[in-house]
Amino acid sequence: MRPIELSEIRNIAEYEAERESLRPAMIALKNRRRIGVGPRLTFLFENRETVRYQIQEMMRVERMVKPADIAHEVKTYNELIPAAGELSASLFIEYESQRERDVELRRLLDLDRHIWLEAGGRRAPAVFDGRQIGGLRLSAVQYVKFRLTPAQIETWSHGAKIVVDHLYYQAERPLTEAELGELAADFE
Repeated sequence: MRPIELSEIRNIAEYEAERESLRPAMIALKNRRRIGVGPRLTFLFENRETVRYQIQEMMRVERMVKPADIAHEVKTYNELIPAAGELSASLFIEYESQRERDVELRRLLDLDRHIWLEAGGRRAPAVFDGRQIGGLRLSAVQYVKFRLTPAQIETWSHGAKIVVDHLYYQAERPLTEAELGELAADFE
């Protein structure tokens, strides 16, 4: 999947004019790409459209108008776009209270070694962005990639699942036929 180019980003005024008509389609797209695994983990699988939308929303919220600032956002968010043979996701670790979140995120510190995408009878480990993992606690938002083999991609339509085998959090979630179809587009 090719990265977003600065020329694809609208200025704030243009984006504001199209935002209301764009928003429902983006919400629907994100809903199709959002996969919960157990009660606390949600993966939002990213693609060019979700990343471009996120850049535009960040510009809007932060009122960015300087070309250098916008270029920095584009460069930063482009890291979320999957390369060939990859799936890329924002992982949200969700707890209701700050207190519970602080305790649980410490317990899940080595979660980065316990998440897998299984397809074609083989597991691909989640590759976490090491900049988001501290020595004492895990961030509640993580960016992960799954690098699949050609054989896994070839058998993708036959089924895949996300597996979490952490000591303090075990869950697995088979992908539905619709989810498999949605994410298969990322391999093209």
